[in-house]
Amino acid sequence: MDTSLRRTLHERGMRMTPQRQLVLDAVRELEHATPERICEHVQRVAPAVNITTIYRTLELLEALDLVRHTHLGHGAPTYSTEGHQHVHLVCHRCEAIIEVPPEELTDLIERLRSRFGFVLDASHLALSGRCAKHAEPAVEHDGS
Repeated sequence: MDTSLRRTLHERGMRMTPQRQLVLDAVRELEHATPERICEHVQRVAPAVNITTIYRTLELLEALDLVRHTHLGHGAPTYSTEGHQHVHLVCHRCEAIIEVPPEELTDLIERLRSRFGFVLDASHLALSGRCAKHAEPAVEHDGS
């Protein structure tokens, strides 16, 4: 049993339930998973848990800053735990996902802060484009 989850819930006047623990465990084990995949994982142990319970629990866990979601493309978001921090580079062509540390965006983060006063949370972000295998060669212009 996750004592930090129990403590966090108790501090907010909520109770610990087996379903909440199962959902958090599934997110930790699967690392990047859609609610449907989390539901399948949880139902292996608790077949009565339905997708509505999964969505409500994910919403609660996100409000408690224990999980976060990212949209890696079209479709359902994927969920991961707070400590799982990186930027996703998602290829439009093959849907490959390359994980890079948030520090790769340090220059952009500083530029956004200094020019716009905007503080970017790059700890779990998805950027779409094309991977090296599918990148088109740069078109050179002769200036005419």
